Amino acid sequence: MQLLWVQLRTSVAQALAYRANFIIEGTMSVAWLLLALLPLIVLFDQRKEVAGWDPPSALIVMAYFMGVKAVMEGLVSPSLTQLVERIRTGAFDYVLLKPVDAQFMVSSARYEPWKVFDLLGAVGLAVYALARRGYAPSAADLALGIVLFIAGVLAMYALWIVAAAASFWVVRLDNLIYLLGSILDTARWPIQVFRGAWRLVFTFIIPIAVMTTFPAMALLGKLDAKTALATLGGAIAMLAISRLVWVSAIRNYTSASS
Repeated sequence: MQLLWVQLRTSVAQALAYRANFIIEGTMSVAWLLLALLPLIVLFDQRKEVAGWDPPSALIVMAYFMGVKAVMEGLVSPSLTQLVERIRTGAFDYVLLKPVDAQFMVSSARYEPWKVFDLLGAVGLAVYALARRGYAPSAADLALGIVLFIAGVLAMYALWIVAAAASFWVVRLDNLIYLLGSILDTARWPIQVFRGAWRLVFTFIIPIAVMTTFPAMALLGKLDAKTALATLGGAIAMLAISRLVWVSAIRNYTSASS
């Protein structure tokens, strides 16, 4: 925990060393928020409801999407995108020599502090959407919504770890990580929007429903206990699988410098 705090403090200090850039990044985050809302605005322009979701409810899903994306791009993605280069050059050897778990090191080596603006924007959007609905969630729904938000972050982290671990076998995987990010952009839409095979894919194979739709339904008081438990279990299972993949990758790692 102390190491995590030191790394976070170093990243914040580096970001604040260039205050103008920090402010610009914050402004860009606000602009990105507005652009991200355009598809929803167009979708609900002539409709009051889509697949059982009214505009304020759909905004809740968008808020969860933005929140999960902000946490990943601020805390995890910057570190994992460096992993491919470390493996290619042999610099990953130095990570293995440290008396700290290698997965922890590569997951927390670098942060993007200005992503806090995106996270605040997500919270603000959720508050606005709830205000439009005209009532606040109960304490139980709010607590469950927060817990499932954490589960959604962990589920996305697990997918990121699996993609990053694949770099140990196929070094040039930069595009795979970007492709995964593009696929996960579909998490901005409620899972009910998708039909047939796509709903199965986005529920069980690339579980975007776990990341955004189910947490949003929990906050809105529409999620049953069975689905909530399945969401938590799914996130934990994904973490366990990603850990097994990572351990297997480490065992098969051959240093580029050897």
